[in-house]
Parts: sequence; C-alpha cells; structure tokens
Amino acid sequence: MPDALCPSADDRARHLRWLLHLTQVPTAAGREHRVIDWITRWAAERPLVAISADACGNLTLRRIDEPPSASPLYFTAHLDHPAFAVEHVTGADTLELSFRGGVMDAYFSDASVTLHAAPGPIRARLTGKKPQASPADLFPIYTAITESPHQAAPGDVAVWDVPAAEVLDGRVHTLSCDDLAALAAALAAFDVLLRASPTECVRLLLTRAEEIGFVGAIGACRSATIPRGSRLIALENSRAFADSPIGAGPIVRVGDRLSIFSPALTAAVARRAEERASSNPGWKWQRKLMAGGACEASVFCQAGFEATCVCLPLGNYHNMGDLDAVQAGSNTTPPRVARECIGLSDFEGLVDLLIACGERLGAGPSLTERFDKLWDQRRVVLDPPATA
Repeated sequence: MPDALCPSADDRARHLRWLLHLTQVPTAAGREHRVIDWITRWAAERPLVAISADACGNLTLRRIDEPPSASPLYFTAHLDHPAFAVEHVTGADTLELSFRGGVMDAYFSDASVTLHAAPGPIRARLTGKKPQASPADLFPIYTAITESPHQAAPGDVAVWDVPAAEVLDGRVHTLSCDDLAALAAALAAFDVLLRASPTECVRLLLTRAEEIGFVGAIGACRSATIPRGSRLIALENSRAFADSPIGAGPIVRVGDRLSIFSPALTAAVARRAEERASSNPGWKWQRKLMAGGACEASVFCQAGFEATCVCLPLGNYHNMGDLDAVQAGSNTTPPRVARECIGLSDFEGLVDLLIACGERLGAGPSLTERFDKLWDQRRVVLDPPATA
C-alpha cells in the first residue's frame, strides 16, 4: 500500500472516535434514522462526497470525481442492530415493544433497556412477553415499565441497557458492533481514499433492516440502486469461534450458512490481504467460511452480482453474554445481555484492507494457471501408467 494511503496516527484516533460513537447510536430495523442523520452530516462535511437514498432508504455514497467504470466496487454495511421499537403506549409508565432481530428468549427475562424518546433516554425493565396474536405477526412483543413517567411514541427505539463504550486490553466493548463497527470501517477507508486520485470506482452502499431478513439489501437488488456489473464487498461482524478468534485479524469470508460467495472476487480480496501482510510484518488476516450466520453477500450473489464478505470476529454476538455456555447449558448464572466486542487491531486491519482494495483490486490468482503449471511440472509421475 503506498504511504499516501496509509492511515496516520491522527487518522487512527479519528477512526476510533467514529467507532466508539457510531456503535452507541440507537438503531433498529426500520428505525435507522439516527445513524442516517450521522452519515448525512459526515458526507456534508466532505465536498468530494455525494450521498443519495433509494426508494427503500438505503444510502449510496460516492465521489463526485469517480472514474468511469463498468464494474464499480461497493463496500456495504447495514445500519441496524437487534433492538426494540415502541408499538403501543399503554400507560404513563408502561408500553409494548417489538423486538427486531435474533436473540435467544432466555436473555429477555427481567432485562433492562434504555428507551430513546423525544425528551431524552429513560431506563425501563421488561416485564413479560405477550402471546403471539397471529402466526402472521412479524415480531415478538414485550411489555415494559419505565422507571418514571415517559413521553414515548410509537416508533421510538429502545436498546439494551449496557455500559458506555470503552477500549479494554485491546478490545472495543460497545453496544452494537454488528454492524455499526463495519460502517465505521467503511467510512474510515473511504475517507482515506478521498485523499488520492481515484483509480478504482469505490462507493459505499449502506442498507437498512438487515437484522430482520436482509430487507434493505433485497430492495436494493430489486431496484436500480446497484448497476449491473458491480462488485460488492459486504462488511459484517460474525461470531468468533476458536478457529476464527478475536485479535487474529479481519476475516476474508468465503461463504456463510446460506451460500458460497463469488470465488474470483474472494480471491482478489485475499490477494490484497496477502500483499498487505507480506509488506507489513505483524499485520494479520484470516480466511474462513463463518457458517454460523448469514450475510448480505448471499443476497447480492443470488441477485447475480459478484459479491463476497470481509468480517470482524465478534464477541457476545447480538449482545448475548457467555453465549457458548448458555447454548451448551453449562452457564451457572442466568443469561444476561452484554456489550459486543471486537479487537481494535482487527478493526484497524479491516480499514487497511478496504483501503488496499479501494486503491487497486484487480483479479485474484488464476487457478487455471496454477493447475496448468502443476500439470506441466509433474505429469511425468503418471508415465508410464501404473499397472497392477
């Protein structure tokens, strides 16, 4: 990576501020307006950046001087996180909340949330789950009581009540890494790329309502939001496991539990990671399937685009503390929500890799060339043919 495109110490500090702030912005599927407002202000401060919204409210950011391209490169991230939305106000200190996302039932028992209404945040406690009124109900409904009278309105957002974001022992602990940490990385890389004359046509696609079934991404694919021929690198946070640990670098993800991503694009991103690692001793990256969940790259691939994913290994996936023990039934205390966490070095590595891809992606290594070379060098072992 040319020195001009390497993040400086000031860049790193600024990117960390964005990361810590964005991952605490209240957001939920269909209620991403606070994050959208932040991005809109960010874009307005940069004369080179144009921002637009499609019919679904997905955002596209691009350079006004981007080079013409038949295959623009998109970094994508989603703007929501599993959270609550106010459905009904039932009293001066009571309300009903829908939960939009995937979290095990055990974590809702007597849990505390922070309600973000017009007058300001107020704490509340979940008091129960309503029976499903109809099989067609989209989301489960929880009753809650606030610690003092509220002024909430339908559509207001409530999030898990967790401590403020902080960095501890090289890890960022915060409300919603998934996927706002990826959003911060996309903005950070794009900001650095703005300093150089563009070679790749790089854009950001920021989608809504991923946590309830990739709805924004599906909408983008069904409209003219993404031009045919585009290449997409979906950015995610994926649950860390023993073979994909926090601190071992960003993960070039070859697939998820739904599909395998575009091999050529995955190979091209992996080549840039290899080049980055070879010229920067100590810089880490991983290449994994990450079949524990699904991501928008599967949506883009199914729609006929070249797409792959780069993700950050994530602790306390969807705010589920001690998740391994809870799933194994070996937990000794009741399940409790917790801050998600990522490695700060993994986040910085993701920014580095995106800058490298945005500078020059090209094609991945040709397997045809590799196999032809192997054949030419070693086919001699097949002569004469083996006999019984």
